[in-house]
Amino acid sequence: MTTVMEGAELTRVGPGTVMGELMRQYWIPAAMSSELKAGGAPLRLLLLGERLIGFRDSAGKVGVMDHRCPHRCASLFLGRNEGNGLRCVYHGWKFDVEGHCVDMPSVPSHQDFKDKVSAKAYRVTERAGVVWVYMGAAAEAPPFPEIETLVVPDEEVGVSFVMRSCNFMQALEGDIDTSHFGFLHAGHVEPDDVPEDHPIRHTVTIRAPEYHVSDMPWGTTYAAYRDAGAARTYWRFANFLMPFWTQQPQGEFGEHVHARAWVPLDDNHTMFIYLWWHKGSASMARPRPPLRSGKAMGRPDHVYLPNTTDWLGRWRLAADESNDWLIDRDAQSSNTLYTGINNIHLQDQAVTESMGPVTDHAFEHLGPSDQMIARTRRRLVQAARALRDKGTPPPGIADPGVFRGARSGYFISGEKRPWQEIYARQLSESVRPAEALRAAE
Repeated sequence: MTTVMEGAELTRVGPGTVMGELMRQYWIPAAMSSELKAGGAPLRLLLLGERLIGFRDSAGKVGVMDHRCPHRCASLFLGRNEGNGLRCVYHGWKFDVEGHCVDMPSVPSHQDFKDKVSAKAYRVTERAGVVWVYMGAAAEAPPFPEIETLVVPDEEVGVSFVMRSCNFMQALEGDIDTSHFGFLHAGHVEPDDVPEDHPIRHTVTIRAPEYHVSDMPWGTTYAAYRDAGAARTYWRFANFLMPFWTQQPQGEFGEHVHARAWVPLDDNHTMFIYLWWHKGSASMARPRPPLRSGKAMGRPDHVYLPNTTDWLGRWRLAADESNDWLIDRDAQSSNTLYTGINNIHLQDQAVTESMGPVTDHAFEHLGPSDQMIARTRRRLVQAARALRDKGTPPPGIADPGVFRGARSGYFISGEKRPWQEIYARQLSESVRPAEALRAAE
């Protein structure tokens, strides 16, 4: 059971909160690089409860800073992107991408004090078509996380963003809960509907998997297992990686190279950021045998609303609570679709948003299928408290290489060894981006 205090610690991410301080130890993906045009308009960014603006100067450098001008607190979102900086329209003070005041035209030259004024700016880098921000207080930013998807050339990585209107933790937990797949996504599918070689056959045959769950150097891992007949086991491995990353098992383990970030915008809103390796995505893109019944699993595509300049105006889906996530009750009642919602991502989005902005953990009754949820919550709270109470760096900060050991996916194995050894062998035989990169050099 998650206590009221633990629930509060888990879900609050603003400055000074235990989870917010943990998050600020890491590089955080904030925006697509393509959202910031050289010399173009600033972009409102909400991140860990802080109202920021991002802009790209005429030389192509990116700055991310508090949206308030340090002079009189007018919003720099209204600013003019000029040459080497952003100029506040109130009194003309101008700031470069590092927050330094470089011009103070409303002050007589003999009283100029621009060298003593700076906007609150954060360190920024770009990787894989994404703008990343370090919001911590350390003199040196941490090394970049060596998640598999981030150790290959940028042009080999695909990226997508989707905003979700709920706390990051309840959004994230959908990715580390494998038992819901046989219901939420495939509850209308019967085993006889599925060809022998279809990847979901075992999931709909045995809808209540058993689990191994463990802490790992990168966070936590589950190994869900089902009897696959002929003395074989169907395995589904998934990971939580500090502080908000997941790797879910919807692909063949040997090629399923991806990472999914659940970035808190504030306590009540989350940006889902999906990164995948093009050369490893064949397992997801490869056509699968159709279900014999012709039943659909749901569209994979997203239908977005137009982006706006609001703090929460980016990457919103057209289906939301205001239109009941476009649920089709006829499809639900006829069992054409178990949920009546025709999009797998949207099915997850609907259930997690339906919990409200922040889940009331005191109302829950966790069961055996929630072992990974409970373990991950505990791992996060313990890491956050260790940082607060002892100054202990959280996992992946001192050694970003720990993330390279994390891989998710499904496979069938006849091995009768400890699950950790089965995982290690599958990983050793998998396509590895780092090795592929070295071979190409």
